[in-house]
Amino acid sequence: MTDKTAEKIPSEAEHLFDESNFAHVSTINEDGSPQTSPVWVNRDDGHVVFNTAKGRVKPRNIERDNRVSLSVHNEDNPYENILVQGRAELDEDGADEHIDALARKYLGKDEYPFRQPGEERVIVRITPEKVSYTPPA
Repeated sequence: MTDKTAEKIPSEAEHLFDESNFAHVSTINEDGSPQTSPVWVNRDDGHVVFNTAKGRVKPRNIERDNRVSLSVHNEDNPYENILVQGRAELDEDGADEHIDALARKYLGKDEYPFRQPGEERVIVRITPEKVSYTPPA
């Protein structure tokens, strides 16, 4: 495995993660095929961050192969977009609070309304290794 240097999200693109734009994240299935899902997203200390639940495909794939790709486009101007490739790590600490914060951002609700009984949340932090930003047209 090659050690890659983290690449920064350009400051002019940070708003794409701060606003309620949806992202699409791709992980690698066991057979090598891509698995892509829409996710709520934000950023934290140079990382791209989203939330999921244990037992789902995304965290299982990341545990086996932590390479991911994520794209976000500006819902008001879809020609402005950012593509991020990097490595993901899973973190349970603060995951319930994080999904509630994302619910406030995306739904205007204080708590995540889709929580299932017994569900265990996990934060996914992506360290960007390759970033491609297309500014607004």
